[in-house]
Formats: sequence, structure tokens, C-alpha cells
Amino acid sequence: MSEERQSLPQSTAGLTRYFDEEEAGIRITPEQVVIVGAAIVVIELLLRLSII
Repeated sequence: MSEERQSLPQSTAGLTRYFDEEEAGIRITPEQVVIVGAAIVVIELLLRLSII
């Protein structure tokens, strides 16, 4: 039995499948992006109102 990687047939020309590629790096969740964005908005509002 062969141990070679099997590839799915290409359905559309020019599209690349990324599901089998994995790179090391920082991983953030969508929730973290929303929290950081909300924190930036709150800090900006506090700065504009001269509270900080």
C-alpha cells in the first residue's frame, strides 16, 4: 500500500488550497480581535474626553 499524499483534483483554475499548509506564528481568535478593537475605541474616547 502506498504512503504517498493524495491530492484532491483541482476544481477551479488558479485557486490554491491552503487547508493542508500550516505555518508557525501567532494565532489569535476572532474574539480577541473584537476585544482589542473595543479596547482601542474606549481608550480613544477617554483620551478625547480628557479623562486620561
